[in-house]
Amino acid sequence: MPETLTEQPLVSPDRVSLDRIVAARDVIRDRLHRTPTMTSTFLSDRAGAPIHLKLELFQKTGSFKPRGALNRVANLTDAERQRGLVTLSAGNHAQAVAWAAREYGVKATVVMPLKATRAKVDATRGYGGEVVQTEADLLATALELQRERNLTLVHPFDCPFVIAGQGTLGLELIEQVPELETVLVAVGGGGLISGVAAAVKSVKPHARVIGIEPVGAAGMTESLRRSEPARLERLDTIADGLAAPFVGRLNYLHARDLVDEMVLVTDDDIIAAIPVLMERCKIMPEPAGAATTAALLSGKVSLTRGSPTVAIVSGGNIDRTRLTTLLQGAN
Repeated sequence: MPETLTEQPLVSPDRVSLDRIVAARDVIRDRLHRTPTMTSTFLSDRAGAPIHLKLELFQKTGSFKPRGALNRVANLTDAERQRGLVTLSAGNHAQAVAWAAREYGVKATVVMPLKATRAKVDATRGYGGEVVQTEADLLATALELQRERNLTLVHPFDCPFVIAGQGTLGLELIEQVPELETVLVAVGGGGLISGVAAAVKSVKPHARVIGIEPVGAAGMTESLRRSEPARLERLDTIADGLAAPFVGRLNYLHARDLVDEMVLVTDDDIIAAIPVLMERCKIMPEPAGAATTAALLSGKVSLTRGSPTVAIVSGGNIDRTRLTTLLQGAN
């Protein structure tokens, strides 16, 4: 099959097509960054394959999330936007929706956990979002606010517009590393891996897409085991950006059909990866952003020797206090 952005296989009606991802790229093109990639000799030597890092921590708001949020908000009607937006998030999607709402001059209400990282809460408010923190179920709280205030829900991952927006990252890395054979993607609710897999498999159907999850928040792994979207009763990971309590229906279907493998990493693996990225690659990821590198360094991903591989560094929103604690744990 020709590896172009115009020729693609037929897809299930439930899957986001390449055309929708290309349309999303047109939406975000002038508002978001085309984030860089970099190579790492250290990681390449350790993995036995050329390793490229896709530096999405340099995206606006510090993570990949504005890609999907902006595409979703852009595709709402004026009436839907003017009612105001509501969403739920541990932090990165919260910031993205608050930022996207500000871009369109509308209000955003964001439901966040009571124990959300302070830096992420403060940043969300800084972008103009109204933050509602709760110990209750985030989705239930967001839906209640939606009904009470007649708001428009912007789902963090189970939405074709969000998936298409995240898929723009996949288009970029294909263009930046055209020889890629494997892509490593951290997984929370599944929005990023859905979009990246849809993009990559449409253009390079033989490339491998591998999802990386924390042991303490293995929602997609459990969903694939059960053959249905799973809800986790307990979350236990330092990677708050990957600690989604449930997997979306659309995200499960994309992973089921397009993802080649799921790999689990421990919090210790993630903690060990952060100083490596800081010292060897001169970047400062949050725990979720270090998950793909953690899988490489721990030897939990098997790569064909010499196989060009992209590891997505999905975000860098970490406050100084937490970073100090994590680095102390790595020593």
